[in-house]
Amino acid sequence: MFRALLLAALFLLGSCNAAQTDAKPALWAVRDGDTTVYLFGTVHLLRPDLRWFEGPVRTAFDASDTLVLELVMPPQAETQALLDRLGRTPGDPTVAALPAPEHARLEGALRQAGLSPQSLDRDEPWLAALTLSLLPLQRLGYDDASGVEQVLRAAAKKAGKRVQGLETAEQQFGYFDHLSAAAQGRLLGDTLAGLPETGATIDAAVAAWSKGDADALAGQLNADLSGNPELRDTLLLRRNRAWADWIATRLQQPGTVFVAVGAGHLAGESSVLALLSRAGRKVERLQ
Repeated sequence: MFRALLLAALFLLGSCNAAQTDAKPALWAVRDGDTTVYLFGTVHLLRPDLRWFEGPVRTAFDASDTLVLELVMPPQAETQALLDRLGRTPGDPTVAALPAPEHARLEGALRQAGLSPQSLDRDEPWLAALTLSLLPLQRLGYDDASGVEQVLRAAAKKAGKRVQGLETAEQQFGYFDHLSAAAQGRLLGDTLAGLPETGATIDAAVAAWSKGDADALAGQLNADLSGNPELRDTLLLRRNRAWADWIATRLQQPGTVFVAVGAGHLAGESSVLALLSRAGRKVERLQ
């Protein structure tokens, strides 16, 4: 997902605590006679002291001719224009229309972050949720420049590898924009409620990612999304099916591809890996 997809979908996000400097995240491969697709789960923001781009991950990346990400982020100005168009559409409900108690909670969170209590009043609830999810991470020192996608893109550019995206930024923002009013409201409410535990939540997620513990990631994912089935279907299940289909099609062409998507898409019974296995593909975990 795009870099702003943070606490709204915790399974796509992680960081590291200050004492942790080495990680051994999970890596898988799906092969046929002349094609190899490596599958690697990403963390969108990290502190710069975590070492992960080495060992089997680096070897698989170096062996690949193409890097495939969830999307190739457009320039910042283009991204902001998309946010303005989709997240502040004239006539769509905004957070300014929230019931007084909910708006008061929002104002309190913004004051705590040093922002104007009305700074998000023009935003639709989904955009306000994404913005709020960024605030504690920035204060805690998490940086998208150290996130997996940024590191991989820089390495691919240096090596002259082809880089492509499975989705576009407009698609990814659109997933949120097309959520029902009820799902958007639940997303915003859950984000507000989870702000005080942001640090602990992210540390638990990145600890599991760093150890390659897909089961722990799946457990957190299910807990985080269980209360919002529409969000789970939109952000996780439909996309997993589409990406599993893409990989199956890509296996029909020769070459070696390094696919890097949010770690939550590779965890659990509904993951891309599980779908490929049920379709008869052999999914191998690499050590």
